[in-house]
Amino acid sequence: MGEIAKAQTQLQTQSLKTLVSSESIKKRFNEILGKKSAAFVSSLISVSNNNELLTKADPTTVVTAGIMAATLDLPINQNLGFAYIVPFYNDKKKIYEAQFQMGYKGYIQLAIRAGKYKKINAIKIYEGEIKKRNRLTGEFELGEPTGNDVVGYMAYFRLENGYEQYLYMTKEEMEAHAKKYSQTYKKGFGLWKTDFDAMAIKTVLKQLISKYGILSVEMQNMTNALTSDGAVIRDNDGELTPDFEGETIDVQSDVAETIANNANSETIDIEPTPTNEFVDPETGEVVSMFGD
Repeated sequence: MGEIAKAQTQLQTQSLKTLVSSESIKKRFNEILGKKSAAFVSSLISVSNNNELLTKADPTTVVTAGIMAATLDLPINQNLGFAYIVPFYNDKKKIYEAQFQMGYKGYIQLAIRAGKYKKINAIKIYEGEIKKRNRLTGEFELGEPTGNDVVGYMAYFRLENGYEQYLYMTKEEMEAHAKKYSQTYKKGFGLWKTDFDAMAIKTVLKQLISKYGILSVEMQNMTNALTSDGAVIRDNDGELTPDFEGETIDVQSDVAETIANNANSETIDIEPTPTNEFVDPETGEVVSMFGD
């Protein structure tokens, strides 16, 4: 039995606040975040308290989702867009649980830390904005839009060695993706309904990285993000295991296989020392890990 499951057994009627106050959970966060752990836990409680359905969710799943975000060293303040903890209803268990969700800014942040990406971004594409496409090289030429409607989403990266890749998905393709992978979208709620563009931008960027990015076994943070995105995080003897049971969001069963097939033998150094600040890829501003 993992530390979190043991703590739950010992605290039969615990709230989230009680659970994160247990010695085993405090130790877990301290081991990951050090001096930042208290502020992160405070942010975790705040995220839960500000979402009515999360307050009803199994607190162990809220904690494990928080631990996954802490492991990736990403803030969970939803206004920042790096990572999210979102509620969903597990129809099999008849309870609410919490899912860990990556934001597109989180993927960009992890790529920046890898030290091999010279440029990386994902954007909405408006009517008439794509002027030319080279079918052979996959390159796109963009210009001024001719309308205000969003027609698709594009992701792009260039590695330090000069290799570059684009990926474009039409809005229709993205809607089909949401219908296929998100039960909540089909039922009319969830992030795909409330923030479709942000989820679409994240999806095209995630697809690009998983298909064409550097995914070595040493690049553990990106691998963990790709394979845990949209899952309930279970504590299995101290190991965090993604569980896609229930109404999962943006699940791609082939991601793990893609990582294995595309694994690059080159070692990528991930910055070992966490920081309290991040660069917002949209504005270029430096933001705090814990928000304002």
